[in-house]
Amino acid sequence: MSAPEKLALYFFHGCPYCRMVMNVIEQLDVEVELRDTRAEPQHQQDLLAARGRGTVPVLRIARAGQDDVWMPESADIAAYLQQQYG
Repeated sequence: MSAPEKLALYFFHGCPYCRMVMNVIEQLDVEVELRDTRAEPQHQQDLLAARGRGTVPVLRIARAGQDDVWMPESADIAAYLQQQYG
């Protein structure tokens, strides 16, 4: 599988599941745009429009020529990052 073109993590500060994912991102030194859903209402609106719910963390995976993938669940996100970048 080719590497993602762009990764964005929808999160908010104080969320322990988000922190776990952010720790994996830091350990693997992966470039991920951080989108705080509490600090920026547009990020929350984007998440709601795409998924119909605003729970975080969610990793948005954008690949050229393909629809974006919205991956919820911290354990799934961590496993994906380990598989792709670990």
